[in-house]
Amino acid sequence: MAKKWQISKQFVTDGSKLTAELIIEDILRDRGINTSAERETFLTPPEPGSLRAKDVGIDPKALAKAIIRIQKAIKNKESVVVYADYDADGITAGAIMWETLWHLGARVMPYIPHRVDEGYGLSEKGIDAVRSQYDPTLIITVDHGITAKEQVEYAKKLGIEVIITDHHVKPEKLPDCQIVHTTLLSGSGVSWFVSKALLATSGGDASQHERELTALAAVGTIADLLPLAGINRSIVKFGLGVLRKTNRIGFNALIAEAGIEKSAIDTYTVSHMLAPRLNAMGRLEHALDALRLLCTKDGVKAGLLAQKLGTTNKERQQLTIDTVTHAKELVPKTLKKIIVISHETYNPGVIGLVAGRLVEEYWRPSIVLAIADGFAKASARSIPGFNIVEAIRSCSDVLVDVGGHPMAAGFTVTAKNIPVLTSRLEALAEKQIDEEMLKRVLHIDAEIPFSMATESLWQKIQMLEPFGFGNYEPLFASMDVTITDVRLIGATRKHIKCKVHAGSGRVVDAVAFNMADLYGSLETNVPVHIAYSIDMNEWNGRRNLQLKIKDIVIPR
Repeated sequence: MAKKWQISKQFVTDGSKLTAELIIEDILRDRGINTSAERETFLTPPEPGSLRAKDVGIDPKALAKAIIRIQKAIKNKESVVVYADYDADGITAGAIMWETLWHLGARVMPYIPHRVDEGYGLSEKGIDAVRSQYDPTLIITVDHGITAKEQVEYAKKLGIEVIITDHHVKPEKLPDCQIVHTTLLSGSGVSWFVSKALLATSGGDASQHERELTALAAVGTIADLLPLAGINRSIVKFGLGVLRKTNRIGFNALIAEAGIEKSAIDTYTVSHMLAPRLNAMGRLEHALDALRLLCTKDGVKAGLLAQKLGTTNKERQQLTIDTVTHAKELVPKTLKKIIVISHETYNPGVIGLVAGRLVEEYWRPSIVLAIADGFAKASARSIPGFNIVEAIRSCSDVLVDVGGHPMAAGFTVTAKNIPVLTSRLEALAEKQIDEEMLKRVLHIDAEIPFSMATESLWQKIQMLEPFGFGNYEPLFASMDVTITDVRLIGATRKHIKCKVHAGSGRVVDAVAFNMADLYGSLETNVPVHIAYSIDMNEWNGRRNLQLKIKDIVIPR
């Protein structure tokens, strides 16, 4: 699908007065960082340990009440269950909370529901299970619970108190219990902040334990696509620093299984290599094994669990490919403004990934439903400008449950209600989504002369790390360059390797992923416009500048 370029700044001089520093300053301004104080905070974010409740959007009084109740449970040796979610954010959140309570002497056990057997979040079935296994007087949810009004009432009837820690959007009616909530952090971030507050009241020096937990919070924050600005930037920047030096046996086993150089861990390796392995367990097996890996102190057990996560992730990858292929066959040739696909053969563990792939392919909000036993579990992904969770909630009268964010949501619906739900969502999308929203926009930080794509600019760009959602790696455009030495690379020959020139005799290597369809159109010495990021390719002790091309426009 063709992309619409949206260029924030054009530097169209000959480059004689243009410097890498000026380009970086303009990028910062474009990202809302205008004053010297804002620049200082962005480039050198504060240690997350210095953050207070009001800094992260948590009600201090609600936090204090939750801490008092947890301290009481620890003191009285009550049975406590940390009830986590089964994705990477929930798993890391569960590890943080469980480890902290265990460290403080609590009688505590972790619990993660089975995605298929129990479904998302706090459920009556899950409450019955923890009651049978652990007979708790207190359940602490992490990364879910804000919509569990009826489930909290059910727990209370059984004599179980509930404390909810969550970051999902609040419904109109909240559960009647202690709630620690903010949408500014990930689920693991909220869990980390509660743990930080608990450790602060323990009377001893828990700073090292707190720092170790920051690595878990960083993984959850990256995995859950929280904007990497402000408080989340602090958590991720410091957490990655801890992760690169961690002695945590489980992390080291997982890093080794993934084939990652520990010192090179960044947001990309977390989001594309570590988090998918954690997520895979909750998608196809049981997420508790992922939590066990993160918390184990047994090296042999860690190695076996890491291997299991890696194998399960490979199975998840193939299942996703197969399901995407099938789902695309069900997409109508005449596209509507929202895609809704359902089938009895779909595994609920991968439908969110499939919905995401459909959005990438067709640039429309997409919902994929897995039907079983008269019900359908659904995952939804959206495009900018269309609040998918609010759209789905407008149909709550035909749903069993719903939760999520403006860009991603999940819900349950009876199979018989899928047609009426689809019809209503299609009508809503038709009304709310205009044609401009259906044009994929490529946000380019600056158009620069190709002569400025240098190692000096690359070095300055590194100051803006960590990159990720909300702080993307800077993207540049250069006009009228020529591409030569074009060849296809990769096992499936889907990628292009080439060289880029701009008339000055300077040549830079470049790679264009998933652009093999342009292979026959790139003619030597025919000028093109390119959008790209600047990278440093390091191999066998050698390093050279390399462009990662995101789009190529061939002027007609």
